[in-house]
Amino acid sequence: MKAMKKLTAALLALTLTLSLTACGSNPSSGSDGDGTGEPAPEHYIIGVSQYGEHGSLDNCREGLLQGLAEAGIVEGENLTIDYQNAGFDDSIATQIGQTFSAGNVDMMIAIATPSATACFAAAEDKDIPVIFTAITDPVGANLDSGNITGTSDVLPVEGQLDLIRQLQPNAKTIGIVYTTSEANSVYSIGIYEELAADYGFTIETVGVLEQAEVTQAVDTLISRGVDCISNLTDNNVVGVLPAILEKTNEAGIPVYGSEIEQMKLGCAAGAGLDYIKLGIQTGQMAAKVLRGEAACQDLPYETIENFDLYINSEVLDAMGIAVPSAVAEKAIEANG
Repeated sequence: MKAMKKLTAALLALTLTLSLTACGSNPSSGSDGDGTGEPAPEHYIIGVSQYGEHGSLDNCREGLLQGLAEAGIVEGENLTIDYQNAGFDDSIATQIGQTFSAGNVDMMIAIATPSATACFAAAEDKDIPVIFTAITDPVGANLDSGNITGTSDVLPVEGQLDLIRQLQPNAKTIGIVYTTSEANSVYSIGIYEELAADYGFTIETVGVLEQAEVTQAVDTLISRGVDCISNLTDNNVVGVLPAILEKTNEAGIPVYGSEIEQMKLGCAAGAGLDYIKLGIQTGQMAAKVLRGEAACQDLPYETIENFDLYINSEVLDAMGIAVPSAVAEKAIEANG
């Protein structure tokens, strides 16, 4: 298995290198692109590294393209994108960043913390700008200074606690599974623990090292008798959400999500962000840097200020949870 994994990683690295070699250097560097003596039109090459595939990260990528297009930078016209997915593998995320650097892309855009960390390390020697998105705590991840900026998806924890209290007035304990090495998750756990008592909750946590441990951690929370589970935007956890919901549905324990795609998959409700909007905001920041209107160092990372309430009525009905009118009036239905 180890030999096969090494072979797969080597083949991916070769594919990445060949794809960027095919892109070549930035066409905008030429001074006579059409032989008329006029400067060549600006054309950008961006490497996009996404840590893995799940709804919120996919929505970030979709919004990113929208934000760039709104700024006049359109894929297939004046923009070439080399999109790569690390499959939740840190070593592959590192290879992707290194290959982007070797290809001298104009910019790296990283979706999620491990990809951002890998791209920033690979870009530093060449001073390639890096724009990140879907990072809860850029300061804790040491991504708040240098030729890097982007958008943060800091969770509306207080909104989540208030929602759970309204939907489950007698609940006492909230369970959370998180990856101990993911700075975003560690940060969010701290906020939950700081605010939980204000809403009459205690927090039960189980930390994992890798995705393979997540469902067993959910079993542990169920055995501890938690009244519900609240999801973060933890990539390892969200990546196996359907398997989590199989266990919690059987146990009759509602799971609260942190963005709309989690409710579409079967979470009961959640206070969350719109990741397409977050991606649009990211694309607009990237456009400023690409056009030389601002350097990353001049653009502090940004957060998305507003959140929405989402409910999945089918799941809530199955759980026997009534939706108070105060929630129903504000909530967006998200039952897939």
